[in-house]
Amino acid sequence: MSFTVFIIIISAISIVLTCFVKDSGKRNISLAAVIINAGVSSWPAIYSIAGIPFQEIIPGGPVFGDIPIRIDALSGWFIIVLNFTVFTGILYGRSYMRQYENKSGIVTIHYISYIIIHVTMIGILIVQNIPAFLFIWEIMTLSAFILIIFEYNKPETIKAGINFLIQSHICILFLIIGFIWICAHTNSYDFNAIGQYCKSVNPAISLVVYLCFFIGFAIKTGFVPFHTWLPYAHPAAPAHISGIMSGVMIKLGIFGIIRMLILVNQNYLIIGYFILILSLISGLYGIILAIVQQNLKKLLAYSSIENVGIIGMGIGLGSIGIALKDPYLAFTGFAAALLHTFNHSLYKSLLFQIAGSVYQTIHTLNIESMGGLVKKMPQTAILFLVAGISICGLPPFNGFVSEFLIYLGLFKGIYSGSLALTTCLILSVTGLVLIGGLAILCFTKAFGIIFLGKERIQFGHLIKETSTAKLFPGYLISLFIVIIGIFPGVFIGILINPVNLISNGLTSHFPELKIIGTLNSISLLACSFILVKVIILLIKRFIVRKYQDIITPTWVCGYVAPNRRMQYTASSYVRSFRKLVQPILMMNKKEDNITGMLSSPIHSQTLPYDKIESVFIDLPLKYFNKILGNVRFIQNGNVRHYILYGVIFIFLIVIYTIFGDAVSYILTMLKHL
Repeated sequence: MSFTVFIIIISAISIVLTCFVKDSGKRNISLAAVIINAGVSSWPAIYSIAGIPFQEIIPGGPVFGDIPIRIDALSGWFIIVLNFTVFTGILYGRSYMRQYENKSGIVTIHYISYIIIHVTMIGILIVQNIPAFLFIWEIMTLSAFILIIFEYNKPETIKAGINFLIQSHICILFLIIGFIWICAHTNSYDFNAIGQYCKSVNPAISLVVYLCFFIGFAIKTGFVPFHTWLPYAHPAAPAHISGIMSGVMIKLGIFGIIRMLILVNQNYLIIGYFILILSLISGLYGIILAIVQQNLKKLLAYSSIENVGIIGMGIGLGSIGIALKDPYLAFTGFAAALLHTFNHSLYKSLLFQIAGSVYQTIHTLNIESMGGLVKKMPQTAILFLVAGISICGLPPFNGFVSEFLIYLGLFKGIYSGSLALTTCLILSVTGLVLIGGLAILCFTKAFGIIFLGKERIQFGHLIKETSTAKLFPGYLISLFIVIIGIFPGVFIGILINPVNLISNGLTSHFPELKIIGTLNSISLLACSFILVKVIILLIKRFIVRKYQDIITPTWVCGYVAPNRRMQYTASSYVRSFRKLVQPILMMNKKEDNITGMLSSPIHSQTLPYDKIESVFIDLPLKYFNKILGNVRFIQNGNVRHYILYGVIFIFLIVIYTIFGDAVSYILTMLKHL
């Protein structure tokens, strides 16, 4: 039995059993299904990364034809990333979903959809038959939609789900256009036909084909300006679903972009410049909007757009390296893109899990309502700090490694390229520096406002640390965050075969040892600094152990009547930055009407809005609704009018049946004349 059929059978059995067991059984069955499917798919994936690709043919019948299943080094890497994130997601989700066990029906659908989305994401990475690929992509989209609208009783959740569904089908539309183009010219459903076609036509045509695929995959990934579904879908979904959506589902777009880059095998310089510039814009725009957000999960969603931009910068840099036959640029670019894909899946899924724990503890995601949680949830605060430091690209954690690889490639390209390339890479370095600095501002705001200081509002219930079952997946993810940061050479070595596949063998003899040595030295220095800091703290603790600790309220010194409103809010923390970038933002300010000087409490709220969404989504919808409004009289609710429409339709059919042949004969005669 092939491993593909085995996964399908296990998933089908799990789905059926989930319908007939109690809530605890649903959790166990979904966990078992994820573990089995992850284990079975990871086995050939590991071999493929090691240089032993896997291939089998599944009979698809008259509809699909033969379906080739191929796992090479690229798909193998993405399978490993996918399986780890989905596994930690279900570990966390088992505890997260306990609060909804009274809703047995929707919980059953949730676990079934989770199993389906895992299997379909694996299928997208391994299936190379066009109709089967599109079929699996559609099933994945529908299962993701069901997972997003879990809390369907909330209007904003339904709105987010429909938004996701519409934009996902626009994504599928572009993919279908590209695939139909290929099938029409090659009469083949195999993915290899894409490469054969692009090699046989003018490079300009192959570039158009690639751009068609790129737009489709870019919508799924969240590149600007195709990102507008992310800030709605991520906050609406349950925390572990947001984690796998941001951690791996949007990375399927990255996989598609790289896969098509391998198949098209042309126009690397143009594609490289295009992806690099678009990614730079995405990174900057994403982190700017993340900084001004007041909803924690929306902040993390915009941060995902920023990290997609960083991954795209690696792809663009690697493509330029292939065009220039420079193995250094190709290796650093593609290795950074692949490693950052894994890194982002780790710390972003961890951050969404923490957001879910905070939400279920204090029942709000509004950062302005938080504060002082480090005293009540110290372990959650530590995990957030680890993920926050990593996402900011600081050593010795994993985010630093992939971003530093991009820096190495950019600086190397500045000194070895043409004037146009040098200018582009200098701008890219400047942009990446800004992205890193703004990320620090974003997550110091998030950590400081959420966990430090005092509570900004009084909660009517006990706030305590979340359960061990929710913390365990976070600690597991944190372990990998630290391991990658301390031993970067191991993971860069794993990426040699995937990068060699993408670069068409250009990096096969590239000596990556120098890069690994540089990264290992930086990690060692960072670890040494942390160790020295720990030793100093231990010495201090030893010296002052004989003194008694005095515990007093926060900010008691210097204030006669300390008040929680004396501390920074999330808005005031970034107020100077917000004023600086005001031209590219839309800020809606709401204030209470004040009748007299301090006659009543003053309440002011600043709500950010995405200007690109306003231009590309809201404006076209406004005119579209206006056009529909002009014909709204047809759908007026009057039953007699609807009966009249039916009578007119039947009358026209009768007239066409009687006189259709005569009209066709007259038209034929006129054509001959």
